[in-house]
Amino acid sequence: MNKPLIMIGAGGHASVLADILTRQGQTILALVAPESSGKGALAGLPLWQDETLCMTFSPEKCVLVNGIGSLPGCGLRARIFAHYLEKGYRFACVLAQEAVISPHASLGQGVQVMPGAIVQSGAQIGDNSIINTGAIVEHDCVVGRHAHLAPRAVLCGGATLGERVHVGSGAVVIQGLQLGHEAVVGAGAILTRHLPENHIVYPARPYLTERNNKQG
Repeated sequence: MNKPLIMIGAGGHASVLADILTRQGQTILALVAPESSGKGALAGLPLWQDETLCMTFSPEKCVLVNGIGSLPGCGLRARIFAHYLEKGYRFACVLAQEAVISPHASLGQGVQVMPGAIVQSGAQIGDNSIINTGAIVEHDCVVGRHAHLAPRAVLCGGATLGERVHVGSGAVVIQGLQLGHEAVVGAGAILTRHLPENHIVYPARPYLTERNNKQG
């Protein structure tokens, strides 16, 4: 029998996770969020604004879900993960029914694969990473811990991402490239070269120039 779940966070990302989990018949005991009203898919779930209430359930009696979203340069999600691991808790993976995940892929603790995402054979997804709606991880890619592939992001075969890497919505990482820790690929960018640690690549921006249409 599955252990009941406690969700850390109560924002938009938590709402999507709660929707996935409840449709799978999972039991969410409560949300832990100091400042939230718990709306949308979270409506009706108990809201604990005092973190100590979570501690009334020992690590043996529940599993946590990391409902904190992920943005470039924001380490809250990773800190939450480390904080509760130190207390002995474990984090559940959340895998949407609509995702396609190869049985030959490897998923770390607390990985979340959202509806429409595809994770192909040989891919390795690190702890606490998010493969968001419609994102694609092709064969033999390695995704480091706490990474985020935003909606419709694409990793072509054999790409390697360090920890806390963010690949923005609609961005594409060409096959075999390496991205260092905390690198960011901006939304819509097409990455064709290795990206060093802490570097950001932006999408190409078209620009207009005035033309002199006067005839002599």
